[in-house]
Amino acid sequence: MNFVFISPHFPSHFFHFVTALRERGVTVLGIGDAPYESLRPELRDSLREYYFVPSLHEEDALLRAAGYLTWRHGRLQRIDSLNEAWLEVEARLREDFHVPGLQPTDIHRMRSKSGMAQVFQQAGVPHPDLIRVRDAGQVKDFAARVGYPLVLKPDVGVGAANTFKVSNASDVDAALAHPLPTTYVAQPYVRGTIVTYDGIVDRHGAIVFTLSHEYSDGGMETVVERRDISFWSHLEIPPALDVLGRQVVAAFGLRERWFHLEFFRLPDGRFVVLEANLRPPGGFIPDMMNYTCDIDVYRLWARVMTGDPVADFRYTPRYHVCHSARRHGRRYQYTHDEVVKRLGPAFILHRELPPIYHSLLGEEMYLTRHTDLDAMQDAVRFIQATVSR
Repeated sequence: MNFVFISPHFPSHFFHFVTALRERGVTVLGIGDAPYESLRPELRDSLREYYFVPSLHEEDALLRAAGYLTWRHGRLQRIDSLNEAWLEVEARLREDFHVPGLQPTDIHRMRSKSGMAQVFQQAGVPHPDLIRVRDAGQVKDFAARVGYPLVLKPDVGVGAANTFKVSNASDVDAALAHPLPTTYVAQPYVRGTIVTYDGIVDRHGAIVFTLSHEYSDGGMETVVERRDISFWSHLEIPPALDVLGRQVVAAFGLRERWFHLEFFRLPDGRFVVLEANLRPPGGFIPDMMNYTCDIDVYRLWARVMTGDPVADFRYTPRYHVCHSARRHGRRYQYTHDEVVKRLGPAFILHRELPPIYHSLLGEEMYLTRHTDLDAMQDAVRFIQATVSR
């Protein structure tokens, strides 16, 4: 199998996907915007060939790269990056080179928030009302029907970038004083806790692995208010969430893909779906999954991609693995050395995060592992304790 992996070097831990493919005999062909010499040795050793492009945003360059790799190695069987930023260009390359997977006709309903809303509605999965908007009048008309506050966000966007809350007509006028740079959607502001439904489907659409995570805050609040976010794995998936998650996966008709579905858990315990992302969960959650269940999701994904049997795959969530973020410039009560000493055996990893993560995840993160939820929450409070001013 010839597998073109776009941007195999970023995020940094994605090299594990490449090495897992290579272990299964796949010819992995990389296309990236980092010089070959800068790639980590394990990644270089796992790539049959690497094609450098100055920018992954230049579609013509990616088209030439894929054409060159076809000339050198023969027909391409898969093209992927596991990265939301390249979903559209991947789909066009698959269409151009007759490669199976998501095609351009699939992208609108799978990437735009308005397209997702149509899928959720057709599947009968609870979802907040949503409309596409371009001006203040449309937003106010919507608010007259559903009430304030509202959330405004790009119809196609990643994370909480360029997302904001409006609580009255004056907020709307201020937010839309200048034309919006792209098509936005408006939704009622939902008060709830974000929980996820994450996993992998095989080539027949069967879910072979799934896990749920909970966030301390929403993405918009974390970015706008610069909160210290934390998120952790659950040992059990609530039955109602599992039912809805499976409905969404089936409605999108996913094959050979990761999925990362976000839901609100409302104060009364009900779940409503927020959005679907057709990629691994963000940050270092794939590693958190491994620590949670003592497995290797990178190798599991590679087995799915090569069509190898996965019926024998078994896993049991054993630990609450938690990502706790800290921000530079904020005064914390305990130093890094004090945190590591206090955490003891629960401490797994500390890492400075790349700039692209800073607005949402902070500048540094700690991973910890706990068998007890209360102990995990105590650890989060210790890591993120700030000096009172």
